[in-house]
Formats: sequence, C-alpha cells, structure tokens
Amino acid sequence: MLLNFAPPRFLFFTGKGGVGKTSVSSAVALTLAEQGKRVLLVSTDPASNLDEVLVLKLGNAPLPVPGVPRLSAMNVDPVAAAAAYRERVVGPYRGVLPAAALRSIEEQLSGACTVEIAAFDQFAALLGEPSATVDFDHVVFDTAPTGHTLRLLELPTAWSGFLDANVGGTSCLGPLAGLEAQRTLYAAARAALSDGDKTVLVLVTRPEPSALREAERTRHELAEIGIIRQRLVVNGVFTATDRTDPVALVLEERGRTALAAMPEGLRALPQTQVRLMPFGLVGLDALRAFGGADVAMAPVVQGEVPDFGSLSALIPSLESGGHGVIFTMGKGGVGKTSVAVSVAVALARRGHAVQLSTTDPAAHVAEALGEAVAGITVSRIDPRAETLAYSAEVMATAGSGLDAAARALLEEDLRSPCTEEIAVFQAFARIVAKAEAGFVVLDTAPSGHTLLLLDAAESYHREVLKKAGEAAPEVRALLPRLRDPTYTKVLLVTLPEATPVHEARALGRDLERADIHPFAWVINSCLTPLDVHDPVLVSRRAHEAPWLREVASLGLPVAMVPWMPTRAEERLELARDEGARAPA
Repeated sequence: MLLNFAPPRFLFFTGKGGVGKTSVSSAVALTLAEQGKRVLLVSTDPASNLDEVLVLKLGNAPLPVPGVPRLSAMNVDPVAAAAAYRERVVGPYRGVLPAAALRSIEEQLSGACTVEIAAFDQFAALLGEPSATVDFDHVVFDTAPTGHTLRLLELPTAWSGFLDANVGGTSCLGPLAGLEAQRTLYAAARAALSDGDKTVLVLVTRPEPSALREAERTRHELAEIGIIRQRLVVNGVFTATDRTDPVALVLEERGRTALAAMPEGLRALPQTQVRLMPFGLVGLDALRAFGGADVAMAPVVQGEVPDFGSLSALIPSLESGGHGVIFTMGKGGVGKTSVAVSVAVALARRGHAVQLSTTDPAAHVAEALGEAVAGITVSRIDPRAETLAYSAEVMATAGSGLDAAARALLEEDLRSPCTEEIAVFQAFARIVAKAEAGFVVLDTAPSGHTLLLLDAAESYHREVLKKAGEAAPEVRALLPRLRDPTYTKVLLVTLPEATPVHEARALGRDLERADIHPFAWVINSCLTPLDVHDPVLVSRRAHEAPWLREVASLGLPVAMVPWMPTRAEERLELARDEGARAPA
C-alpha cells in the first residue's frame, strides 16, 4: 500500500527522471481524496505529464478531477508563469518610464532564468501563502526531475541571499522591487519546506543502481538544506511468477542485486516497495489499482506491430557527413544516456573521434560508459564550474579597467543566479562547435530543461545579431548549426508507453517550430522483440503495440532497442555489430 503513513499537509515526490514520480504522487492524491480529504495535486515539472496520467487537460489554476469529488489538479506552467511575472514587474512602470526603458526591462526578463523564478513564484505561493490553498487539506507536489528540483528548492535561500546583498536596485530579472515584494513569501515557503510537521518529502526510485545512487545524493543534499523528514518509495519491484522465463528471472535478479546494494542513508529511511504493474499507469482505474485498490483491469490484445530496424542500422546515416552533433532528447528516464553511449561507442568503433557529453544536471554519461573506450572523450557541462570560470573571465576583461566601486558593482551583478544561465549557454555553444572536427554525441537533460536551453539559444541569437562583435564565434554560429540538418541530428528517445511517446512528439513539434528537424526515433527497452512468458511481462509487451504503431505513423526512421539485462551488454552487442560493419 502506497499510503502507509499519516500524511502531513504538504507532500513532495521527487527523484530521477522516469522513476514514476507522477504515478506515485497521483495515486497518493487519489487515495487521500477517496478517503474523504480535500486534495490539490500540483506538478512543478517543466515537462509535466500529469495531464496524460489523469486524462485531463490541466491549466495554471486548480481544476476539479471528474469522478473524484474532492480532488483538484494543476500544472505550474513555466511559460504562462513567466508572462504573468513579466507583466507584474513591468506593468507598474507603463506610462511612467520611457518606452526604451520598458523595452530594456522586458529584454532583461526574456531569459530562461526568468521562467524558472516565475514558476517558483507560483510554487512558493502554494507552499507559503495559506490563503492560496485554504480550500484543501493536503497539497501533493509532483516535482521536476532531481537536478531541477534541487535548484527549485534551493531558490528561497539563493534569492534571499541575493536580495540581502544587492544594493544597486536592479538585477538580470529587472527592477529588484519585483523581487523584494516576494521576500516574505519566499521565507514562508522555506520555513514550510523545513518543517517536518507540515512537509514530508518522498524520494521515488527504482530498483536500479543509478536511480538508487541519485536518490541517495538527493537525500543528502536535501538534508543539508534542512529538509529532513524524508521517506522512500521503491517503484517497479518485480518478482517473476514464471520461473522458466529467463528474461523475467534476469529482471528479478537485477532488482534484487540493486536493492541489496542500496546506500545506507536510503536504507535508514521509512520505505515502501511497489510492484511492477502489468499495465500502463494512465487513467483513474489504473491509479487506483497501483495504489492498492481491488480494480479489475481489462486485458489488452497485442495486435500487429511494425517491423523496426535496430539502433545499429541508423549509424551509417548518422555518420554520413563525417562530423556533426547528435542529440538524444526525450522525457527523463527513457534511456537517453544509454542510447547516447551506444551511438558514441558505435561511431568510435568505426574509427571516428567522438566527444560524449551531457547537459543533464544529473550527468550520468561517464557512469553509463563504464570503462574507457578508444576514440571517445567524455565531458560534461558543469554549471558550477562554468559559472566560476565565466565570472572570472568577466572580471578579468570587463572589470580590468574599472575602479574599486565599479568592480564591486560588477561583482554584485555576477552574484545573480542568472549568471549561471549565461555561463552554461556559452559552454553549450562551445560543445556544439567541436562537431566541426569530429562527432559530438550530446546527452541532453529531460525535455523541459532542454527546451529552456534551446529557447535561450533563440534569445541569445537575437542579441548576438545586434552585438555580433561582442560574442565568441561559436555563440554566433550556434543557432545556424542547430538548424542545419547536415550538422545536427536529433534522436527522439522514448519508451513504448503513452506518456514518453506523447512527450517526445510534443518535443518534436517544438523543435520544428524552432526550425530544428528531428532525424529519427529510438524506442528503447522494448519487450516486443523478446520471447517472454511471465504474465506481467506478457501483459506489458501487449501494451507496447499501440505506441509502436503511433511512432511508425509519424514518417521518420525508427530504431527499436530491446530490453537488455544491463546497459553494458547493450553497448557490447551494438559494438560487436558495428565492428563487423566497420570499414577496414
């Protein structure tokens, strides 16, 4: 049973992308509502799939969930929040300041950092303003993937510190009056997060080493910022019922081994284990069954499935230009990292120099690669290191001829959290530029974060066109490179499930609007090509068919990657295949 403790007013569910935070948080919210509690379910994930799970179009305000009288849900929509935030800051100055000054403020409020702080404003109001949730007994937060969540939760401290230190009256978010007004609210949100009587944070993980390590890192970092009441949910625990099914036995053993090696800090937390379900968690009945209710789910007939090629079949077309950047993009947890590593290994085995890098805050590429591979250089965009280097460069150049007072003002400006946005953007441009001389395989962050990064590319490109002489060549060339299909190839990575497929489709549409054209789909961890007998796996395989057919209908090349016992075996299989194809 998921809800095996007395819940406080606020419940947070967080963890690595793809571990099932939305399913767990939705099932808990549904259970509480059906126990007679008034519940608000909120997604703070920029790549929210709460709409998909509830089969309901949600907005930026609470909406009643049909069929569940006491349950309401909403998405904290970053784009809508940013628009409202900009108007709240700029509005009071309309008719007061000259038009040029208003345009300058609006330009300051056009970056991805503003989107983040605006979304946090809404989050903070729900947490720190009692009147915002007075109609509810519980507020359940389905938070963003771990790296973004930690940044979100740290913002009360980061922004309070910036407000305390900044005396110049402006920031990269515009006039500080817009932030100063939020000081009390931020303090209340911070206090609620740290109050164990009001808030519990539930770490959601899977019985996999990388997910467990990420959960332990999150546990430690949250404890360091004062969030100490934590619990653990291990989602997707599998026990084979057909002891003659080799795939089922390997899956069971892999989970058992991972749980046996669970970090001690996690093991000490109150823990709930949830079995792997034989169906997709979409719709209220599926959530009820997932939460422990006795609900009969109709069996699914698999039907005809498309005949897709392997990932190795994409390699010749990916390498056709002799160089370029290859992105793996998609929802968190779909296996972007393993696909990126497999592609990098295959290209290296074929004699190419490959830079394997990541923009994901969780940064698991080195771990996924394991041992060193000839021809592959591994790197990551480390936000902290990039920010320090960027700040030092600005002080050494723009600050070199300033007097002490002016240098102090420049240092103050660089303490803004938005400095990180600029630094990471420039590092991203440098990585993409390396593909002029070889291949760059870039494992990107989950979709919401990726879109903010690409939106930053668009915004910065507009600014570069105005001030081309002030930007590095790789920054000026970034957007044209991303839009060049001979230079940039985007692999949309998904699982054969409703939410990952639909989110990847939405990502593809957003890329097309930015004139960046996806190259192919990769459907990862498929049971369809495997001979399975265990009832749970047979059912899950049957549930894959509609989503395979949907991807096939989209007209792009598609590669199917079967479920493998380990990522290492997947890489070795692809490497062996490519070794046979490699030119002499």
